[in-house]
Amino acid sequence: MFVDRAIIRVKSGKGGDGHISFRRAKYEPKGGPNGGDGGDGGSVVFVGDHNVNTLYTFRGQYHWEAEEGESGRYKQQHGANGQDCVIRVPPGTLVYDESTGELVSDLKPGERVIVAQGGRGGFGNEHFKTSTYQTPMHAKPGEPAVERTLRMELKLIADVGLVGMPNAGKSTLLAALTRATPKIANYPFTTLSPQLGIAELDPERRVVVADIPGLIEGAASGAGLGHDFLRHIERTRVLVHLLDVMPDNGKSPAENYKAIRAELAEYSTALAEKPEIIALNKLDLLPDESERTAKVKELRLKLKLGRDTEVVPLSGAAKLGTRDLLQKLWDMLHPKGLERPEHWAPAADESHA
Repeated sequence: MFVDRAIIRVKSGKGGDGHISFRRAKYEPKGGPNGGDGGDGGSVVFVGDHNVNTLYTFRGQYHWEAEEGESGRYKQQHGANGQDCVIRVPPGTLVYDESTGELVSDLKPGERVIVAQGGRGGFGNEHFKTSTYQTPMHAKPGEPAVERTLRMELKLIADVGLVGMPNAGKSTLLAALTRATPKIANYPFTTLSPQLGIAELDPERRVVVADIPGLIEGAASGAGLGHDFLRHIERTRVLVHLLDVMPDNGKSPAENYKAIRAELAEYSTALAEKPEIIALNKLDLLPDESERTAKVKELRLKLKLGRDTEVVPLSGAAKLGTRDLLQKLWDMLHPKGLERPEHWAPAADESHA
């Protein structure tokens, strides 16, 4: 099950108390102080782990606690430090302080972030001895634990996001491009959660593709499934706008394109400005090549596309044009003459985080 939101309560470990003791030996009935320091409490640490792709773990566990530090002992023995509580989450997870709304962290792959610092251990009484105060009868207690409630929201990290109306063929295309096995059927909202797949041009060239649930008019305002998943597109660097050549909603491909573009712009200006490829899908339904060419030309005219804007003819089911699409995506993600960009970067517009 794909879970992309969760609320948990975290608590770091309290620092161990310093110890009060004095040396007692056969010929040292009044030895000096030798109380050891308390151990440091464990911290709660978030780790961006690429092997984790959902927040499902947190549905069954609300409280996450690190170990307390052990108290100091006699003979200047230091108490053991408490074990950290390490919480592994998918890269792209936004962690918020639930009480203040503050963004605590935006986790990148492999990043470690301390969200609740463990308390430091207290000094034993040996730290307080002086030439005039040789029998200190006090030690320092360990620092208290830190508790906080955190809200986590996952935004998928992918190079390419597939967008379009329900039944545009996004899941079928993802299956054609990658080894992902999304559920595929001919009815609206087949995709109830985002799906990720890795497409390979060759062993050295890979593209991470995300199938975003179908959008409808009003998605940016909460209609359908779009409002819940629009934010997942913010992490992507390139969009593939998939259009059904024979839409089942009674509208033309051009009308569906304009409707989805309007929703993207309403949700986020930065999202609407992302580079995109327009792909006309399900061309296998038109057996005649001249009909396919005519449909592509008709779409270009209705959208008033310039010469520099290409419409990719496609059929995810028949794997028609999928290799060409993948090559174009690679070229957009890795422009010649430029260093390969980072795998992802936070979206400029985080107003819907």
